[in-house]
Amino acid sequence: MPTSKRPPSNGSKKSGAAAKAAARASDSGPAAPPPGDIDDAPAQQAADINATVAAMPYNPTKPAEYGHDNARAPSEGAHNPPASALVGASTLAETNHSDKTGRAATAGRNPTVDPLDRVRVDATGQPLTTNQGVGVADNQNSLKAGLRGPALLKDFILREKLTHFDHERIPERVVHARGSGAHGIFECYEPLTKLTRAAPFQEAGKITPVFVRFSTVAGERGSKDTPRDVRGFAVKFYTDEGNWDLVGNNMPVFFIQDAMKFPDLVHAVKPEPHHAMPQAASAHNTFWDFIGLMPESIHTIMWLMSDRAIPRSFRMMQGFGVHTFRFVNAEGASVFVKFHWNPILGTHSLVWDEAVKIGGADPDFNRRDLWDAIEAGEYPSWELGVQIFSEEDAEKYSFDVLDSTKIVPEELVPVRPIGRMTLNRNPDNFFAETEQVAFCSAHVVPGIDFTNDPLLAGRIHSYVDTQLSRLGGPNFHEIPINAPIAPVQNNQRDGMHRQAIHRGSVSYEPNSLAGGCPFQTGVAGYVPFPEPVHQDEVRGKPEKFAEHFNQATLFYESQSAPEQAHIVAAFRFELSKCTVPAIRERMVSMLRNVSESLAAQVAQGLGMALPEPMPRALANPPAPEITRSPALSLLARPGDGGIRTRKIAMLVADGVDGEAVASTQAALLAAGAVPRLVGSRIGPVKPAAGDTLDADASMENEPSVLFDALVLPAGEAGIAALARDGHTAEFIKDQYRHGKTILALGGSRSLLDDAGIPVTLVDGSPDPGILVGAEESLTSSVKAFIEAVARHRHPERETDPPRV
Repeated sequence: MPTSKRPPSNGSKKSGAAAKAAARASDSGPAAPPPGDIDDAPAQQAADINATVAAMPYNPTKPAEYGHDNARAPSEGAHNPPASALVGASTLAETNHSDKTGRAATAGRNPTVDPLDRVRVDATGQPLTTNQGVGVADNQNSLKAGLRGPALLKDFILREKLTHFDHERIPERVVHARGSGAHGIFECYEPLTKLTRAAPFQEAGKITPVFVRFSTVAGERGSKDTPRDVRGFAVKFYTDEGNWDLVGNNMPVFFIQDAMKFPDLVHAVKPEPHHAMPQAASAHNTFWDFIGLMPESIHTIMWLMSDRAIPRSFRMMQGFGVHTFRFVNAEGASVFVKFHWNPILGTHSLVWDEAVKIGGADPDFNRRDLWDAIEAGEYPSWELGVQIFSEEDAEKYSFDVLDSTKIVPEELVPVRPIGRMTLNRNPDNFFAETEQVAFCSAHVVPGIDFTNDPLLAGRIHSYVDTQLSRLGGPNFHEIPINAPIAPVQNNQRDGMHRQAIHRGSVSYEPNSLAGGCPFQTGVAGYVPFPEPVHQDEVRGKPEKFAEHFNQATLFYESQSAPEQAHIVAAFRFELSKCTVPAIRERMVSMLRNVSESLAAQVAQGLGMALPEPMPRALANPPAPEITRSPALSLLARPGDGGIRTRKIAMLVADGVDGEAVASTQAALLAAGAVPRLVGSRIGPVKPAAGDTLDADASMENEPSVLFDALVLPAGEAGIAALARDGHTAEFIKDQYRHGKTILALGGSRSLLDDAGIPVTLVDGSPDPGILVGAEESLTSSVKAFIEAVARHRHPERETDPPRV
């Protein structure tokens, strides 16, 4: 129930009619300050406000706004404690509370940054209502004039429901539209106080909450998970000094050097505007036309044509900050830093034929993989590593560290592990969290600063700007998923969808009416690194930016032979989709500057003569420091060597050896894998002996490409039944073609023969991924199978074109 109370009065206070009357007018006031001992709340408020203002007769921090030294170490803003709680009150009626208004505001607190449980909704056991809280008696029928009469305009419940439905969608992101997210934590390994004052790195064991969003770049929100594309890897750190967004990709380099070209890049890779094709793909004229005219893109293109562009799982891909940033410590000293996320499960990929088929079988393949792993308690983890180097060291490199098309090879600057991130909670609501989360390169905290990377400069602007359209205005920071856990107090007001209800009359700084609050923090807050600038204002690029090919060559030469073959095949596929031969010719001419072998193989695959090499922008390029970097191969990070979360198909049919199936499934489960019984149809399967098996998947609804390995059963009758199903040979062929491990128990070797699967490699040596096990040696066969599956796949099996 509402209450009506004023602040309690002090019986010893005086009664002053003039002061009381003056305090009840808001359009004028007396010349003299009111006395401070009036037994009246309005008069007491006026007196306390005057006393608070009088405590600041001038702005004592004004002199500190000028000069270089003050700019390096800004002063804390002038502030005084208010004379009483009445000073900050918007209204003296704030003590009158109800179930809606609640109590008066708590000094210094902004509840919009409280944990997300403040906005979680659970309707369990609750009746249906409108958005205004009115109970809905009938949610099945609109209001009509008679059972067969016209619908009535006054049906406000129908109108509210339809109106909200009509406006449920918000604009999707221009790029990175298709994404998946999860909550987690970051734990720091050791204090980095000598390098940075950034909050997450101040002590060993410090925990910082995070929200991570993975995404594809080119596709629309409803596109598939497995196109050949860059993947976004964005991490929001909810630090105790504000939010820091490390907004990166699964590739450490980018296509362009300057943000001026970003709209052109995106326009080129998006569906062509005259017919809106292709969706979520780069294999078309406009993209390769643009790339062929932008040789600085070739390094990123090498990554894009590699298996990095089709990761097996978000949990099995690296992440990079892309740009060179700064660490700044408490003394103001700075070093350059590059950020690396390395997955504990290792870096693993799909092959192209597999990715294409998965896109049709399960467009949500990566999204489902992330969700299922977290729900099963298999929390994915990444180690955060940094490359630290000085500006003086950077000047010596043959490349420019401000060029986002370049890496700093790990042989030059090793990656230092500094912490571990674990994702341990799926979102409650995809739209409210994953879709509405707003990342921005400009969101940094004290201790993290920018460099003069011209691509980074544009991102600092662009990310904020796009949220204004997507999320309805400047208050997107108040959407719960975006709110920091650090206190938020400032003088920003109003705007669309404002949530905070600010108390008091002051919304500017400096002020004395609120005792100077909120006041600037001085050096305790964000102080930009004072990088000296003495340059002309020009539009251009440094000379080092003109070297485009050294690192593209480095990447290609650092790949294993199967990875190089995949790059060749990717270029062949992509360029074959271009309908303009001159575009292909230009790209192959560019590739001659990367690798003669690569260019020759691509030209041969396209049925064209090898063109002359493309002229270089830099006629005499510098010699690279590094010509081969093993760390650039996916094989450099095999992971922990286990098979946890790997999905394994176990084909079953009536008449299989049920005991062998059950014991094999149990052993695989014990190893952390997800072994599923796959039949011609889902449902009961009667083995030759023992309890009925239950196939929870079929070769129709869960095709071969959705599994990481395959077990073929023992049992003569079961093998015969599988042989009669045409899906079986297709299932086995895809497992073989995609380099996966196959275990054939008992007589199921005949299923391999029926599918035309050789058990040896081209050179006649045994295929390490084809295991034929006798029933009497089941335990050792399963053990060997687990070890083979841990390799992820067997690329030595591949031929071009495929044997099977």
